[in-house]
Amino acid sequence: MAILFSLLAAAGYGLSDFVGGLVSQRVTPWAIALVSQLGGAALFLVGALLVDGTVTADTWRWTVLAGLGNGLGTAFLYRGLSTGRMGVVAPVSGVGAALVPVGAGLLLGERPGAVVWLGIVAAIPAIWLVARVPTGADGPTRTGLGDAVLAGLGFGTLFAALAQVPESAGLLPLAVNQLIGAAVVVGVAQGLREAWLPRRPVALVGLVCGILGAAGTGLFLLATRDGLLTVSAVITSLYPAFTVVLAAGLLHERVHRAQAAGLGLCAVAVVLVAVG
Repeated sequence: MAILFSLLAAAGYGLSDFVGGLVSQRVTPWAIALVSQLGGAALFLVGALLVDGTVTADTWRWTVLAGLGNGLGTAFLYRGLSTGRMGVVAPVSGVGAALVPVGAGLLLGERPGAVVWLGIVAAIPAIWLVARVPTGADGPTRTGLGDAVLAGLGFGTLFAALAQVPESAGLLPLAVNQLIGAAVVVGVAQGLREAWLPRRPVALVGLVCGILGAAGTGLFLLATRDGLLTVSAVITSLYPAFTVVLAAGLLHERVHRAQAAGLGLCAVAVVLVAVG
């Protein structure tokens, strides 16, 4: 079940990125990021009214850390995509989002089997290949590598910290995580003097991104409670594969040879982890 939940979480995140990418062509991506965070927070707040929970001081600390990771990951991903090379920013951030929770899981005492390790090892280049978009020689000179590393650390921290939120805490910590993420996005955008206010009605589509992302977060938590963090985080981090498949199927975007190889490796990684 952990693998199924992780795959569904990856689908949620991948679909959220797909919708967000479409809308970002018509409105500033910072506005989409903000509306998305607030939409996810609203959904979890409604859920928190229906699901009882007891939040300890330790849980609040993990929640704050997750929110900071969430906001920093989103902010630096958008900054990198807007000023650097997408072919560098997307794969580096994706790999970072997978590696940080793996390291956290090992520190917490998780020890995956040999076959599972083969799946994890296969997943890392799979994420890189799927997320990487070939760029021409006339592209931007700035690589965006620094932003990509920070985005990967942010999302990896989000995954690792969220996994420490117990089921008994209910849904309120997830709502607070989203609200902190929204505040960080606004803070970074303001510091960079980027437009972040959702001034156009189309920005409300970001609510769809938020709901899909919130679904991904909830499914990821279910996966970590049913299986290892090292496994759940790596499988969830395969979300770029879903974005690529959706773009190819619905928008008829070309799947490059490297991306096709990455999709194949994604399948291999999932099978190895499932068998292991």
